[in-house]
Amino acid sequence: MNGNNRRLRALAALTALLLSTGQACVAATAADTALLIRDAMVFDGTGRPAYPASVLVEDGKIAAIATGGERLAAPKGARVVEARGQALLPGLFDLHTHWTPNARPAELPQIANLYMAAGVTTVSDFHEPPEAYAPRRAWLADIAAPDVKFAARMSTPLGHGADWGDENTTRWVNSPEAARAGVRAVAAYKPDFIKAFTDGWRYSNAADNSSMDEETLAALVDEAHRHALKVFTHTVMVKRGKVAARAGVDVIAHSVQDMSVDEELVRLMREHGTAYAPSLAVYLPGRVDGSGKGGARTEVLQQRERNFANALHNVKVLHDAGIPVVVGTDAGMTGTPHGASTLREFELLVDAGLTPAEALVAGTANSARALGVGDRGTIEVGKRADLLLVKGRPWERIGDIRNTERVYVAGRQVHGKGTQLPAGNRALSLPAQPVAALVDDFERADGRTALDTLRIDEADGGNDRTVQVSEVIAREAGGSALSVQARLSTKPDAYAAAILPLSRGSVAPVDVRGYRGIRFELRGGTPALRLEVRALDGRRFAVPVEAAPQWRTLEIPFSALRGLPPYRAKGPLPEWKGDDVQQLVFSAGGAAGDKVWFEIDNVGFY
Repeated sequence: MNGNNRRLRALAALTALLLSTGQACVAATAADTALLIRDAMVFDGTGRPAYPASVLVEDGKIAAIATGGERLAAPKGARVVEARGQALLPGLFDLHTHWTPNARPAELPQIANLYMAAGVTTVSDFHEPPEAYAPRRAWLADIAAPDVKFAARMSTPLGHGADWGDENTTRWVNSPEAARAGVRAVAAYKPDFIKAFTDGWRYSNAADNSSMDEETLAALVDEAHRHALKVFTHTVMVKRGKVAARAGVDVIAHSVQDMSVDEELVRLMREHGTAYAPSLAVYLPGRVDGSGKGGARTEVLQQRERNFANALHNVKVLHDAGIPVVVGTDAGMTGTPHGASTLREFELLVDAGLTPAEALVAGTANSARALGVGDRGTIEVGKRADLLLVKGRPWERIGDIRNTERVYVAGRQVHGKGTQLPAGNRALSLPAQPVAALVDDFERADGRTALDTLRIDEADGGNDRTVQVSEVIAREAGGSALSVQARLSTKPDAYAAAILPLSRGSVAPVDVRGYRGIRFELRGGTPALRLEVRALDGRRFAVPVEAAPQWRTLEIPFSALRGLPPYRAKGPLPEWKGDDVQQLVFSAGGAAGDKVWFEIDNVGFY
């Protein structure tokens, strides 16, 4: 074993030990044991008006609150922050974000840094496949970060959220039985809640997706609640909002915006305890980052403006009717940057007619209740010390929420003067792992590779989509192989692909510089095959390969791989590095509507 491998294995063992004992965050942030914030104006999120007080934090929790001239003594060794003239708030929430590799920044630590700088201490990530939960949780535990909650994604076949990924990314369900089975399957990964894409309306700007019927959604919610999982829905029409409320969903995580809400929807949401996360930031016609108006067609922009007017109106109506409004943004989507969009969401809630104090409660106490995390969201003795210090009086001027001074996650300072973040918060990726020569011989019966990663399918997305079946089959000569069969869609760039991740969830990169290339066995019924290697930061490399009806062994040196343009963007072609590799992808294309097939076996490095 070389020295690099020994260091990597030692690091992995240490991380596993820290996670098993719950000490990873302590080790990563070197937190002090006590903190005294003295003489702040405290907006505690309970509905009480702001009041002057000092707050003592011990072991990550609020230990005491002194008001009315009472003075708290600082324990020995405690950090003391003189906060006169500053406001102390509960840490903010964003219940609807996507930590996607297609946004910028794309790296987990950099996204975490943006949320901490904005005072957001609890975030819900709707983007990750279940396979990525464990490695991403381990990564978050080793840096300073907000508390990130992961959603398991469920939709209908060709529904929103399922029109681009396979079932290992977004589970497809279209019956009560399928919904219950789907919930049981994703529950094994221990998600924090479930995101159900139930409404296929595309805002009158694109062809509609399919929608989930009420019986299926009701079964999904019932089964999720049996597993103690809350259900958030992608719901954007009033009639679908009624379906969601009758089914008992916990949070509608988008604005209903096709028309004004009516009394029936209000009554149903009230009866079933459904909260409302309007995600106004993503619908802002000009976008939070200002990118919305430049390239939009006039009719598209006009439709956005009509939808947004309905969205603002409906927030106010629902709030006034007693429906809990919570904060979510859809950050990570186009024009909706992480962190900055959360702060903009508070301002948009005020634009909709909430008072600044009501908006703050929406993004703290209400959001905590909706997510089911009763240990935070207010400043009270015994609560987790997720805290935000700002200059000003944001309960009177919501814009003051941008004047961030210090941010604390479980009592540990993560932003502001004197903050010392772990080195991992500056990283653009996890360290590259060594990888075994054999990637997959398709002999395991559980659908996982020889590297213990989960194989996934990939095809062109959209309502007109390639239909693909991938399965392990027996070879005539003995052993097993992966067979991919597909009927291509009518798009000119239609394809079907099998992806072999090189680390769990494709989160950590692997280092293949100790090898010369990729070896595999192949046969197929279409000549338009391609081997692709995907790396960090969307870097892609590919080489065409020829398939014949008979099995043959191919060796592709890394030098034969050619860089591909950035996904949906222009830019220089990437250069091969070899220490940032994440996936091997085998794909078949052809003429629109063609049937294609290929089989692969004994994939590895040589």
